[in-house]
Amino acid sequence: MPTKSFVFAIAATLSVFLFGAEAFAQAAEAVATPGAMTVTIPVGGDGGSFAPALRITLLLLALSMLPAMLVSVTSFTRIVVVLGFVKQSLGTQSLPPSQVLVGLSLFLTLFTMSPVLQKIQVQAYEPYQAGQLNDEQAFKAALVPLRDFMAHHTRPDELRLMLSMTQDDKPQNFTDVSTFALVPAFMLSELRAAFIMGAMIFIPFIVIDLVVASVLMAMGMMMVPPAVVSLPIKLILFVLADGWNLVVGSLVRSIMGGQ
Repeated sequence: MPTKSFVFAIAATLSVFLFGAEAFAQAAEAVATPGAMTVTIPVGGDGGSFAPALRITLLLLALSMLPAMLVSVTSFTRIVVVLGFVKQSLGTQSLPPSQVLVGLSLFLTLFTMSPVLQKIQVQAYEPYQAGQLNDEQAFKAALVPLRDFMAHHTRPDELRLMLSMTQDDKPQNFTDVSTFALVPAFMLSELRAAFIMGAMIFIPFIVIDLVVASVLMAMGMMMVPPAVVSLPIKLILFVLADGWNLVVGSLVRSIMGGQ
């Protein structure tokens, strides 16, 4: 039956993804043999490999934690906060839409994190696929480039703050620093950098608002809201200065510099 073959094809694909080639061979044998309707899944757990049930649990947990991981351990926080400052400083209310800024932030995050992703692929994913690393070793190998990226963008003050609130022995070097302390320190550093860039973006627009308000006051046009006059001026100056290129270029250089 086509439906039965389709179901077993899906089972074989999931078996390869979760349990390796041995499960795929057994699934293929079950499809070829009409009387064989079961697929035996090998039980892991030897040499640092996780059991199949634990693999599925970890996979579901990773999928549920993916949005939090995207915000916590990547450059997404800095990018989306700075773009939000641009939107607020222009005073365009709902333009550009939040969906546009989040989409731009996602792709800029993927672009800026591409060197880290390539290191993870070379150091962890490819050896794991080749059978050179088990589950635990692959996880630790994938964590190394990510920790190096976070360490490069984490200020010592924020890291000392997080370490001072722990009761554990103070680490002697960076390898002894817990990831649970490194991640919030990294996020605090990213927020600080984003707010500094946001302040630099706000200053010229505030000057424009002050000049427009002073001119309207001097002309006696006190009933005219300054934002009505300053908004087109700010938009024109932002476009003439090629503002989006300047903002995005500064963001990318600040993140990828030194990687």
